[in-house]
Amino acid sequence: MKIGESVNSRASVGGDSPQTPVSGSDAAPATGAARVKATLLAYIALTKPRVIELLLVSTIPVMLQAHRGHVDIGLILITVVGGWMGAASANSLNMVADADIDQKMKRTQRRPLARHAVPVRNALIFGVVLAVASFLVLYFGTGDKWLPPVLVMITIAFYVGVYTLILKRRTWQNVIWGGAAGCMPALVGWAAVTGDLSWQPVVMFLVVFFWTPPHTWALAMRYREDYRAAGVPMLPVIASDEKVTKQILVYTVLTVITSLFLIPVTSWIYLSVALLSGAWFTWCVVKLYVQTRRGAEVKPLKIFLQSNEYLALLFCGLAVDAVLDLPTIASYF
Repeated sequence: MKIGESVNSRASVGGDSPQTPVSGSDAAPATGAARVKATLLAYIALTKPRVIELLLVSTIPVMLQAHRGHVDIGLILITVVGGWMGAASANSLNMVADADIDQKMKRTQRRPLARHAVPVRNALIFGVVLAVASFLVLYFGTGDKWLPPVLVMITIAFYVGVYTLILKRRTWQNVIWGGAAGCMPALVGWAAVTGDLSWQPVVMFLVVFFWTPPHTWALAMRYREDYRAAGVPMLPVIASDEKVTKQILVYTVLTVITSLFLIPVTSWIYLSVALLSGAWFTWCVVKLYVQTRRGAEVKPLKIFLQSNEYLALLFCGLAVDAVLDLPTIASYF
């Protein structure tokens, strides 16, 4: 649910592709139908639909692992829909809070509030309504389980209240701690199946937690001038490329190591995927760090895309492993 500023292989953080800057409102559509369409698209954009892809990547495999060998399509759909509403709420409220800096960043100047396509008051109401709908869908849809909707409400409050309003504009560690919001789908998905939590979803939470900084910093290296203009102290804005890539490497290693903790409760499928994809992604980041130290021209956006590919490979491997329900590694000992 990131919720959060991470994640899509086809777009930058927040689901916004680099666009030509605009000033003020877009030209008004000529017809009533065109105006309705433009307004509808603006509200959809408030939810940052591309960012919500992370919800699918991290929620479904966790739910499958929670009930290995069984696929409850109905519960998965309900959880994804409810989770999507929660993520859409958080993203909409995030845009309300960030409307001022979105106008200063070329990458975000086409967001609905930045170009005045949606009134701030309407966006606020829209976000609150989505939060309420998310709570109701998750509570009743998961069999009156309190934990999934409560976790989503905590996520929305943390993302908007802690990350957006406090951390984002005050410290370079913003994405480290603020990224916790994007890890919550792992906990929500597990709770939707079992009604409680265990160490396994915590491991998956930590995988996304450690993955978020290198993913986001790689993108921030590409758009550091945007963040500098908006007064957002992202690490690439205040530190050298060598320091940034070193931190990216540290968090990448932590991500890969954390992913290995699931090996005992999975089969050779996840074992193979985790080791191979982890080695590949680590090598990509090592190359970036070495090139940076040598003063060579680097392409950090490539690491941003590769980080998406790594996470997709890892969680898809987990999903396949859970569905096939082969003997776990621990069962051989």
